[in-house]
Amino acid sequence: MSRFSADEITDAYAAFHEKVATFQETGDWHGYADLFTEDALYVERAMGTFRGREEIRAWSTRTMTSYPGRVMTGFPLSWQVVDTEAARLVCEVGNPMPDPGDGTMLSEPNITIMTYAGDGLFSYEEDVYNPLRFHTMAVRWAQIAAEHGNAEDDVLAFLEKFGPRR
Repeated sequence: MSRFSADEITDAYAAFHEKVATFQETGDWHGYADLFTEDALYVERAMGTFRGREEIRAWSTRTMTSYPGRVMTGFPLSWQVVDTEAARLVCEVGNPMPDPGDGTMLSEPNITIMTYAGDGLFSYEEDVYNPLRFHTMAVRWAQIAAEHGNAEDDVLAFLEKFGPRR
């Protein structure tokens, strides 16, 4: 018998996802870490492993308030499945970017693995994706935005550092 029902895990993730949408809309990611247990583990394939709320908080506020994280328009779910025996929810999340100025719509998906710990909190998150594809998307978006006068200073700095060498 599993500790949590599929409905409880699904409902907890729906509430989690709703709060993430609020963080994205407001640009204030400080509360993101509070969706996890004190001893949570967050595995981010390109940026490292973060242990505990404060490491998750530092990483998420830094990453999601600077380019490219800060310009993502949302994190729509394509699908999700629940494994009650492991108290896990696995889903595909989109990472769309806004129109950079010419109508181009860019997005790259990731697979997210969440372990539910009860009381609406998660003890583990792992994001699995292709960092090269994300990087290519971010460079392309920055190039188009710069060409159309829609690139803020952090976008231009990103492009200077990571864009193609001329």
